[in-house]
Amino acid sequence: MHSADSHDVIRVVGARENNLKDVDLEIPKRRLTVFTGVSGSGKSSLVFGTIAAESRRLIDETYSTFVQGFMPNLPRPEVDALEGLTTAILVDQERLGANPRSTLGTVTDANAMLRSLFSRLGQPYIGGPTAFSFNIPTAKASGVFTTATGEKKIVKDAVYLGGMCAECEGRGTVSDLDLSVIIDESKSLTEGAILVPGYTADGWMVATFIESGFFDPAKPIREYSEKERHDLLYKQTTKIKAKGINVTYDGLIPKLRKSMFSKDVDSLQPHIKAFVERAAVFKTCPECGGTRLNESARSSKINGLSIADVCAMQVTDAAEWLRGIEAPGVAPLVAGLLHLLDSFVDIGLGYLSLDRPSGTLSGGEAQRTKMVRHLGSALTDVTYVFDEPTVGLHPHDIERMNTLLLELRDKGNTVLVVEHKPETIAIADHVVDLGPGAGSAGGMVCFEGTVEDLRAADTLTGRHLGYRARLKDDVRTPSGRLEIRGANRHNLRDVDVDVPLGVLCVVTGVAGSGKSSLIHGSLPGDAGVVSVDQAAIKGSRRSNPATYTGLLEPIRKAFAKANGVKPALFSANSEGACPTCKGAGVIVTELGFMDTVSTPCEDCGGKRFQAAVLELRLGGLNIAEVLDLPVAEAQAFFAEGEAATPAAAAILARLADVGLGYLKLGQPLNTLSGGERQRIKLAMHLGERGGIYVLDEPTTGLHLADVENLLRLLDQLVDAGKSVIVIEHHQAVMAHADWIIDLGPGAGHDGGQVVFEGTPADLVAARSTLTGQHLAEYVGS
Repeated sequence: MHSADSHDVIRVVGARENNLKDVDLEIPKRRLTVFTGVSGSGKSSLVFGTIAAESRRLIDETYSTFVQGFMPNLPRPEVDALEGLTTAILVDQERLGANPRSTLGTVTDANAMLRSLFSRLGQPYIGGPTAFSFNIPTAKASGVFTTATGEKKIVKDAVYLGGMCAECEGRGTVSDLDLSVIIDESKSLTEGAILVPGYTADGWMVATFIESGFFDPAKPIREYSEKERHDLLYKQTTKIKAKGINVTYDGLIPKLRKSMFSKDVDSLQPHIKAFVERAAVFKTCPECGGTRLNESARSSKINGLSIADVCAMQVTDAAEWLRGIEAPGVAPLVAGLLHLLDSFVDIGLGYLSLDRPSGTLSGGEAQRTKMVRHLGSALTDVTYVFDEPTVGLHPHDIERMNTLLLELRDKGNTVLVVEHKPETIAIADHVVDLGPGAGSAGGMVCFEGTVEDLRAADTLTGRHLGYRARLKDDVRTPSGRLEIRGANRHNLRDVDVDVPLGVLCVVTGVAGSGKSSLIHGSLPGDAGVVSVDQAAIKGSRRSNPATYTGLLEPIRKAFAKANGVKPALFSANSEGACPTCKGAGVIVTELGFMDTVSTPCEDCGGKRFQAAVLELRLGGLNIAEVLDLPVAEAQAFFAEGEAATPAAAAILARLADVGLGYLKLGQPLNTLSGGERQRIKLAMHLGERGGIYVLDEPTTGLHLADVENLLRLLDQLVDAGKSVIVIEHHQAVMAHADWIIDLGPGAGHDGGQVVFEGTPADLVAARSTLTGQHLAEYVGS
């Protein structure tokens, strides 16, 4: 054997990133290796935080120092040695950027190819590719035009064609305000007609309107004349005298646009944010019909269709249309675009359209969109790193995903997959099981070897690999019905369905069949519905479970009361912060073109608080020691005795209920796994008062053993009189349900219908749908 062929493993020595405990490991190259273990056991720390991070850092170092200055500085992972690394390509679950101008077509370069195609073949001819771009406006220019040789030419009204709709500026929607949310027409100003937060009838904000003299403040708004109404709502800036003082008067709508609606929604206070989201209504642009393109871009057609029509089609239909184009001059372009669209279909995203805004894709859809780029890649000997590629996939779609992972491996690549689903673990050449527990109880390699050996191994994953949830003997009787009639959002076809209340109802179906459209689009958005969606929780180094869940508030007050000082002292982001590191716990030193170095703060020892604050105690512990407690210990600490704080104990009990008893209160949110973040969010929403809970794929990121705990939690909610509706693909959750609503039969325009409603036992017996077949296989019926 040639010595160059002997490097057939990736060797990890002494990995200590996050909770890893000196992990030594050899991973075979050009094989499919699956990393398993409970949520928080250290899988991501090993695969993403160590192997992929070091590979990227080493590649970045090959650039010149000038270029490195513009790139993010990546610290070296906590590891003694890494050998045999190859280029790592990460395909994670990060959502695609939610820029309003970004669509599926722009993200995957399908739009760029379509624009070139229409500029060549479109009739009538209107211009180059930019004439079909909704991000480029049409511009006119006059003046002196200088060429590279210095020759000057005078141009007058030269037109540079772009495809942007001038009305909506290429966004496809225009914003409008819902007046019924802003004013109550039946009341007068003195009775509180203005419903905006902060605009109380006796407050200064409303006094300007009352004193203006433009209208009678005691008259109900609906009785105002056209002029009075205009003066109240839309009057331009003018000077008036109110209570003897010269003040500036603005109509209510311009005033709100300046003070609330022009700001970033996420930066507003929660109650104002809620008001803005209720009042701001986005409607389809009347000028372009939501296509984002101007009239000239829509007028040019190929085989009777404009570029807007093609982008609005389902990808499967767009591919069929493309196959009908026979023009030798653009054959390579058509072949490239066809390969891209067929890749979408292969990966199970054929139901999407190219004009779908990228910010509306789910985590699983975003991950598969990124995967499309790599399917036809000519690269080999690359390490592909996947973070739960089966998220959001129906068992039927998982089979296709498995085929794609094996195709990547067979091209000579190393494929590393972090995964919980037994279907994907089963196709692995090599399995690494981390654990035994989560957080500080994990971080060790419990098993490595083949899938057959794992089944026989006495590890948590090994014991649960053959686990099958049983169908219930008795299902609960619904206490009522929630009627959905004529639902037609997205691909739904006038769906009529009764959702039972007071039971555990699971809505299922293949990816893209219309589950989220049915539930999120049809349930009333009133206070009785608590919705836990898939949106990722954002967190910096300064945020932790205590700050995010609101737990720190009662803890600070308890400390302040016990020590006779103010609560702000017990916040590392406020007065109590260590002055040297500003409450971050670390000092970040930037060394120009070299690595940025983070060192624990010498003054506070990484505890983030001033020395004086750490001398103040509650129940024998200071604030830093309390934040270092795991949830389970903190729950006992705040439940009784000197430190008894009912508000804190209630939040901690919810965190323990979702299986996060091992998590430290002060652990930075940016070090938590996806499954842990999902459950922190679930714990927060459990505290809300509501009769109906809607959970969107709560098993995301959960180990097989954690799924049992989740089912127990869902049962507790239902037994407490709540109605629980779960959108889910996991067969264990389906088997545990009282009622199943199955959508399909396919995805996109092949779905959007209810193909089954009834008990899980009836679904298994009928085997009439894809879900029924897979569930029957799962429970072994």
